[in-house]
Order: sequence, then C-alpha cells, then structure tokens
Amino acid sequence: MMIYLKLLYSFFKIGLFSFGGGYAMLPLIQREVVSVNKWLSMKEFINVVAISQVTPGPVAINTATYVGYKVAGILGSSFATLGVVLPSFIIILIVSKFFFRFRNNKYVDAAFTGLRPAVVGLIAAAAILVAFGSFVDYKSVLIFLAAFIATYKYKIDPILMIILSGIVGFLVY
Repeated sequence: MMIYLKLLYSFFKIGLFSFGGGYAMLPLIQREVVSVNKWLSMKEFINVVAISQVTPGPVAINTATYVGYKVAGILGSSFATLGVVLPSFIIILIVSKFFFRFRNNKYVDAAFTGLRPAVVGLIAAAAILVAFGSFVDYKSVLIFLAAFIATYKYKIDPILMIILSGIVGFLVY
C-alpha cells in the first residue's frame, strides 16, 4: 500500500506545482521519477516521454500512467494518474467558484503575468532535458535538423514528420 501512496503523493506534487501543461511538467516529473525515487533511468524516461508524445492524451498523464504501471502495475498506474490530475481538478473547482468575482482584479492579473515567463522557462528546460538525452550520435542530430527544417521552414505536418522520422530511425539504426 505504501508504494501506491508514494506514487499518488509524488504525482500530486507534480500536478500541484506545475504550470503550463505537460511539457512544463517534464522537469518536475524527471526529478521525481529519475532523480528522487529512481523508478526509471534517464534513458527510460526519455523513451517514456517520446511514447507519451505520440500516444493520445496529455504527456503528463501518459507519463504518470506508464510510470505507475511500471512501478506497481494497474493499481499503481491508477494512483499515479489520479495524483497528477487531482490538483488541477481541485484548483479548477476553486477557481471557477471565484473567477467572476476576481477576474478584473489587478493583483490576480499581475500574478498571471508573472507566471507566463516561468512557464516558458519550464518548457525550455523540458526541451533541453529531452534534447540532451535524445542525441546519441551524429545521425540522430541530422534526423533532428531535417525534421526541424521540414516542419519549421516548409510547414510539413508534424504528425507526418513523426512518422517519417520513425521510419528513417528504423532504417538508419
């Protein structure tokens, strides 16, 4: 029973202190899952993030579900997933109760203005974290550059780029 509560608590903390969505949560998830609890290695974590990105649903929920399952089976995945979504659910209930009363409050507006740069920083940290673990050799750097240029400059559909990159990775490796 202790592992279930630890999963719930760890992912509750992640859900409670993360702003900006799944990608902003990745540094916190990495810290809890890899560094603190050692449930996954860094390589496993990067693979989980990659799988979470291509499966339906939010990255943080997919990651929590996988980690919970790996650590403690189906019940573990339920506790981890509940932990990551419960803070948002509680906060939304509270915010919706008071939103109309405080929506034009200058202090509330200032707080949200202050949160924006922090969210961008967390997303940038997640991108750097995943990038350093993803490049294994010069071929992986070339695949990244080709996908980036094709998506950014030529506006190729990102889903198509994921599929093409997977095919190229399969052929190259």
